[in-house]
Amino acid sequence: MALRPNKLLHHLWKQTWVARTRNNVTTSRIMRPDDANIVGNVHGGTILKMIEEARCIIGTRHCNTQTGDRCVAALARVERTDFLHPMFIGEVAHVSAEITYTSKHSVEVQVNVLSENIVTGAKKLTNKATLWYVPFSLQNVAKIVEVPPIEYSSPEQEEAGKKRYEAQKLERLETKERNGEIIMSVSLPEPYTVAFSQSSLIHLIGPSDCTLHGFVHGGVTMKLMDEVAGIVAARHCKTNIVTASVDAINFHRKIKKGCVITISGRMTFTSNKSMEIEVFVDADPLVEAEKGKYRAVTAFFTYISLDKDNKPHPVPPLKLEGEEEQKRFEEGKARYLQNKAKRLADKERQQ
Repeated sequence: MALRPNKLLHHLWKQTWVARTRNNVTTSRIMRPDDANIVGNVHGGTILKMIEEARCIIGTRHCNTQTGDRCVAALARVERTDFLHPMFIGEVAHVSAEITYTSKHSVEVQVNVLSENIVTGAKKLTNKATLWYVPFSLQNVAKIVEVPPIEYSSPEQEEAGKKRYEAQKLERLETKERNGEIIMSVSLPEPYTVAFSQSSLIHLIGPSDCTLHGFVHGGVTMKLMDEVAGIVAARHCKTNIVTASVDAINFHRKIKKGCVITISGRMTFTSNKSMEIEVFVDADPLVEAEKGKYRAVTAFFTYISLDKDNKPHPVPPLKLEGEEEQKRFEEGKARYLQNKAKRLADKERQQ
């Protein structure tokens, strides 16, 4: 029996389709109004959450292909994520994930996101991301399980994966040195300063936010981080804003159910048409208060300001106060120029 149009649409909205093979998986879901902002652009955090869900399926499935302890793959790091094209309400997001490298205790998953207009049939690549996972035993959450190896198409492919593994491992260690920083609130700040736009969000981690282990899903954390970064960007430029890219997201420590997390964001750099926002996630255990508050996740988000026609709009210059803000601005500028050079190089190779 055929579904009526309105019932069919409701059915599509609720449905998530999953296809799988040995080392890859594809999930699909139609974008709903609560996935987007007030002008219909799908939130960057919504897409990040879907990316993380797809990897959770493939990472956990792969790590349980061997005998021994059952386990679940926990998110450890997300490499730079570029938002190539916007996605809109009513489009279908197809998220494909593939395992591309395994070390003894970690899994690299590469993810592509394709948007499909089901009315016109038009499709476009909207996101590419690389994520790293570590499998933890279901019997003992402190125990890291060994990862089953995968077959590579060539020795060169395995060697390239090993280099990516070593590079991200080194950078994760370097970012831990920044974990002592705290964002302090300032009263009555001047417009266009760091203090004027910086924002924080407090969230209690409940059961629906967590994995089977009782630790928060990486996708939940990333969505909240994107929301805070979006508030910072909107406060600064007072226009419609969209996520342009996310540099490496580093998950330093797990966040347990019952923790109160504080997600804080501050502007670090502005170019003519983009803004870089640094985001921290601090966790405060309520039940085990004696363990104290700790820095759990850090990342840099880049946003673009848009005019009424959804075209890039100039961003007000950031007013810097003090040596620390000047230092962060110069570091942000260096990242901006490095990423710009990489985009130009990639464009030339494709031509």
